[in-house]
Amino acid sequence: MESRSSFATARRTELFDALVDLFLAEGFARLTLDAIAARLKCSKSTLYTLAGSKERLVTCATVHFFKRATEQVESAVADIAAPRDRVVVYLTAVGEALSVASEPFMTDLAAFAPAREVYERNTRIAAGRVQELIADGVATGDFRSVHAAFAADLAATMMVRIQQGGVGAATGLDDANAYRELASILTAGITA
Repeated sequence: MESRSSFATARRTELFDALVDLFLAEGFARLTLDAIAARLKCSKSTLYTLAGSKERLVTCATVHFFKRATEQVESAVADIAAPRDRVVVYLTAVGEALSVASEPFMTDLAAFAPAREVYERNTRIAAGRVQELIADGVATGDFRSVHAAFAADLAATMMVRIQQGGVGAATGLDDANAYRELASILTAGITA
């Protein structure tokens, strides 16, 4: 029984990975369930085992994307010791994780409230993580004595503007490059 359960879990993960890749490349608003099933080479009933509606499928796929991205980002930071490097690697990794998202995906994400809320929640979590990294650097003396919560709030404000498309509209930077710039400016400002 365990192997059957493991297969089902692996198949489910495989389908969500393929679904996320499809949505990241093309967006999701224009895709019908029939088109999604055809592209994933599965039946609509298989899609319904993942979620009960297209809207729920999109939301679950968005959660899956951010879970996968979080694992990649945390993996990138795991072996980094220097606080400045941790902040740079973290924010750069966030940018790299988002770099696979096409403009149609980001447009669809912004227009669909449940998926947008997933992005917003993950942005808040990432901002909290940046605050932890800054506080660690202040505590070790690697960063000057800045108010870590303020510095993280400053980063969070930019992260939200990046997520909402304001930075791209004002600067022409895509999300990935905006995160790289944020990392550069933030760490230069807090380094002792």
